[in-house]
Formats: sequence, C-alpha cells, structure tokens
Amino acid sequence: MRADVTLAELPLRPELVGEEPYGAPQLDVPVRLNVNENPYPPSAQVRAEIGEALAASALNRYPDREALGLRAALAGYLGHGLRADQVWAANGSNEVMTHLLQAFGGPGRTLLSFTPTYSMYPEYARNTHTRFVTAPRADDYTLDAATVLAAIGEHRPDVVVITTPNNPTGTSTPLAVIEEVLAATDAIVVVDEAYQEFARHPGRTALTLLDRNGNLVVSRTMSKAFALAGGRVGYLAAAPAIVDACRIVRLPYHLSAQTQAVAQVALRHAAELLAKVDELRATRDQMLTRLPQLGVEVIDSDANFCLFGPFAERHDVWQRLLDRGVLVRETGPTGWLRVTAGTPAETQAFYDALTEVLEEIR
Repeated sequence: MRADVTLAELPLRPELVGEEPYGAPQLDVPVRLNVNENPYPPSAQVRAEIGEALAASALNRYPDREALGLRAALAGYLGHGLRADQVWAANGSNEVMTHLLQAFGGPGRTLLSFTPTYSMYPEYARNTHTRFVTAPRADDYTLDAATVLAAIGEHRPDVVVITTPNNPTGTSTPLAVIEEVLAATDAIVVVDEAYQEFARHPGRTALTLLDRNGNLVVSRTMSKAFALAGGRVGYLAAAPAIVDACRIVRLPYHLSAQTQAVAQVALRHAAELLAKVDELRATRDQMLTRLPQLGVEVIDSDANFCLFGPFAERHDVWQRLLDRGVLVRETGPTGWLRVTAGTPAETQAFYDALTEVLEEIR
C-alpha cells in the first residue's frame, strides 16, 4: 500500500465510513464560551499544591490501577453514605460512558436516549457496536415518565440515558420521573449529572435514589464545577456490582498517577472551587433575563449555559459573533445557539457582540 494512502483506501469498519471526529472548534479568540468550561482557573494556592503533588508522583512506576484513593475522595465529596467501592473514575465522563456500554451494551444490545441531548451518545454507541435509538423530548425540552416508559416499551433498551441538566438545552428532569422509570425497568438507567452542581437545587440529585435501585448509575465530571477540564476526570456512583463490571472492561492503568494526584488536590479544595459555581449560577440566571431583553428567546436552564435563538441562519449569527471575537456553540435544535456562562467581562463582551449582530440582521 502506498505511503500516501487516503482514509477512503483503508479497510475501515463500514459504520465509520464518512464519519468525522467529534469536536467543537478550538479557536484562539478573546472570548471562548462554546464548550461549557469553567472560566475561573484554580487559585495560586491550589495550583501550587497540584505542582507539589505532581512532583511527588512516581513517573517510573505504574499508577494505582484501581484509583482507590481518588475513588474514596470522590465518595466523600458526593456524600449520601457512599463508599469507594460504589464509585468508579475514568478519563473524563466520555470514558465512563464507554466503560458502561462496553459492559452493558454491545452487539445485539440497545442504548436509548432522548433528543435533543448530548451529541456524543450516538458515538459511544457506535464505537461499542451498540444500537442507538432515541425518543423526542417535549416541545419545551423537558422529559416526563410517560415519554420515557413509552420509549422503553417500544425499544426494549439495555441502557437508558437521562441527562439532567440536559445538554444542550439545560433543562432538568425531576427526581419523581427518574423514580418512576427505575420502578418500571430492569435496564441500566444512567442519569448523567455532568452539570448538577450548577442546578438551582443541586441537592435534588439521583444520588439519593442509589440505596434502593441496583440498576441506577449516576454519572458526573470534574471538568465543569471543579474547573478541571484539562485534567480529564469523570466518575460514576452505582452499586458495587456495576463498578466491578466497569473494572472488567477498563484498560490497565487507565488513569495516570498524575491525573489521580491532581483530582485529589482539587477535591481537598472543593469548597473553594465550588464557590465559583455560585457566581456562574448567578451569571446563568442573569443570561436567562438579559437575552430576552436583547430580543431573542432562551430556554430555561439549570446548567452553566443557555440555549438562545431561534435564528433563520444560525451559522451566520455564529460567524458574526466570531468575527467580533466571541465564540459560542452551534449545536442543538435547528436555529439555536448555545453560550456558556463566563466571567463578567466575557459575558458583557458576548452581550455587546450579540446586540450588534442583532441590529445588523434585523
């Protein structure tokens, strides 16, 4: 085969032909509000402790392949009486979901989700040879038990994902809905709570249902609330048997010693890091009021972002904002854009740019 072989000439798996890698634009612009990052980096003190922890880690030795110290720290952070054997950690929530589908999905098995929602779910399914099916949310992007149970009855899924707060809409699903679903199915029910810390009532979490539901998985991440997107730490809480299933399929030493060390420093400073969550929640609430005043609709959000629009030509609006140095995300339902809550300066720059764009296109 020629050295300059093209992708089309390689013996690629058939379902990957024509596919493109997932990814939001990574552009060097003054205001980046497109991937729901926490705009507030850890303090100098936290960074110093991270540096000390990294220096103390042994690069010449394999890490703790069970990540027991990190899992115990995560259990302590989550509370609700959780133990280390009920928590699993991996390389971002992406790997957490991949582990779950490697264990409970696969050929002849089905993953059910509810659209619009996180665009990586079908890719997790594809990469694990799992059939992916969806059912639509209500017009206001909420989710009720009748919708979920009807879809379960139709598709007989092995894994069900309920994302709350939902990405990209920001809408939450009540605990009562999740309880009703759990009572009616033996499927693995994954409640993806990546943005739960930003919710108006973060204590209303599916973690409270774990002690009586062996098929429940609650997935979270340290990327958002802990400002650790670069650290790549996702985790889940579930019955020990589900954790053991993930241990079976995980690659050896899947979390580096350095990743584990950084995450544990962040967890020791949880109170300090989560204080910024309160600021971002307030910024999000301000956006929900300010955006309609500027003349666009906005979907009520419980996350650290807002979906706004609709626009007849959303890509044109996206590009005009980018031309002004503001990067938002072109994702979700047709005609809508998503903006992340940023610092006061970043958020004001977004408002100013959007005001100019709206004046231009009207």
